[in-house]
Parts: sequence; C-alpha cells; structure tokens
Amino acid sequence: MKAVIQDRYCSADELEFREVDRPVPKPDQVLVRVQAASVNAKDWHMMHGDPKLMRISMGLRAPKLKIRGNDFAGRVEAVGSEVKGLHPGDEVFGETDGTFAEYACARAAAVAPKPPGLTFEQAAAIPVAGCTALMGLRDVARVRSGQTILINGASGGVGTFAVQLAKEYGLDVTAVCRTRNVDMVRSLGADHVVDYSQEDFTRSGRRYDVVLDLVGNKSLSEFRSVLTPAGTLVLSGGGTYDGGTFFGPMSLFFQARAVGRFVSHRVVEISAVVTTEYLTVLGELAESGKVVPVIDRTYPFAEIPEAIRYLEVEHARAKVVITV
Repeated sequence: MKAVIQDRYCSADELEFREVDRPVPKPDQVLVRVQAASVNAKDWHMMHGDPKLMRISMGLRAPKLKIRGNDFAGRVEAVGSEVKGLHPGDEVFGETDGTFAEYACARAAAVAPKPPGLTFEQAAAIPVAGCTALMGLRDVARVRSGQTILINGASGGVGTFAVQLAKEYGLDVTAVCRTRNVDMVRSLGADHVVDYSQEDFTRSGRRYDVVLDLVGNKSLSEFRSVLTPAGTLVLSGGGTYDGGTFFGPMSLFFQARAVGRFVSHRVVEISAVVTTEYLTVLGELAESGKVVPVIDRTYPFAEIPEAIRYLEVEHARAKVVITV
C-alpha cells in the first residue's frame, strides 16, 4: 500500500510517499480502507519533534511511528477475532496512528459506524477535534446551561466544534479568533466574538465561568484573570509552528499542575481521547445538523505535505481534510 513516511524529524517537504506492507489487525482491531483523513496539530508536532521535551516519548533521534495521521473515515476490510459489532464492508470513522495511508488498523474501541448522512470527508473531520471539544466541555469543565464560556482559538479544528457544542449545552459563548474568521464563528452560534487583532480579551473586564484555551498564547495568570471566582480554566495544546520549542504549550500545563491546588479556580488540562461513545454522540449531533464539521480545505492524497504545511503556518480555519 502507499503511505506517507517520515524517517526523521523534518519539514513537510521531506515527507516521502512509499510502498509499505499492509497492516494486519490485532484481535481487538479492525483493518480499514481509508477513504478520507484529516490533519491535526499533532501531525506537525510529531513531524518536527516539537516540543523537544516530547521526544522522550516520541523518539529521541527519530519518530518511533513513521506514518503520520490519526483521524480517518473508510470501510472495514477485516476484523480481529475479538471484535464485535463491526464487519467487512461497514462504513466507519475513528482514530488511530498512521492514517495518511491507504489502509490503517484501529482499535474497535476508537471506531464507530459512520452516520449515513455524512460524507467520508465530513466524518474524517470529527474524531480528534470533536472528541477533544466534547471531552473538554462535557467531562472536564462539566459545563451547565446558563454558564458563560470564552473559547480562545474558536476558529480552529477543536474550536469550531467547541463553539457548537457549547451552544448545544446552553452556554453563552464568547469566541476569540482573527478578523477573517469573525463571520464564520458567528455563523456557528457564538454570542460574542473577540477579534484578537483589535482587542485583548484579558483587558476587557469581562469574566467567564469557563475558559477553554486552544492556543496557549497567554500566561496562566492572564487566563485566570478573566475567570469568575469559582471558574474553570481548561488547557489544550495547539498553536502554529514557529521554529521549535523545548516546552511549547506544555509550559502552561506544568504551571497549572504547580499552582492548581493552591488557587480557587479549577485549572485542568486535556488531551484527545477518542472512544466509540464520544464518536457516536458526535455522529448523531452531526447527522441531526446540530453540529457541523467545518472543512476549510480538502487536499488529495498526493498533496498531504502541503496540507500539513497549510495547517502549521497559515492559521487554517476549522479542519483540513485529505481524500485518499
């Protein structure tokens, strides 16, 4: 099969297309013929080995995992001996390592049936970004109807899902984005929009029950300054590549762990966890039209390096999708 291979930490231009062996599913996995995939910040973090501290787990000199990509939508080709409820021919979507390839193996626990009303491209835009937003709001922040929330980075992949989910849960939503995305986030339901090129939300005097940060461009004290006395700050990674860092967004996470127990605010961090339950909830919301997977651009398989480059340096809005 064809796949995009990375032998060392590199730029998008150095990724290579190669023929590799088709993977074989383990007992708890399904083999999927990938029809569409999407690009996440994780892809360029892994490609560059950034932040450098993460190379302890990613691989010190080169990435342990050679094929990038995590989100996918496609058709089941084979199932492992322990898999129940999924069969060859089923249309599915989910998350696994190595989806910038013609085939990928995924744990059945991170796969769900693709809603028939969604295209493969729409379904592939959901897993990592949608599950991060759902987990952050519903399970980590434990949001309640009537609360106020500020979403920093509202026009990105996670942000566009977070705005819509927050409205679905009955929150008053303030979305922070750049000028060109103001109309888009309003169309997703944001009650208030802050154009960060014109206004600094940390100096507005407004306070929020929840702040969801998807950028990491403010200090911990600045984020806490816009919370209500018992408010919750939820931190997630992201951003754009600017030449490499040692800590990157992890510096905020370290600070949060250090001071979290000594302040009145809840300060918590999230990382994407994709499960069948999350995917099913998001799939149902998407098929009903309550949550729309917003796609900025779609690239063919041969242009995966350009798709990654666009996400990492151009402040892509919403999701960038690959057709395989």
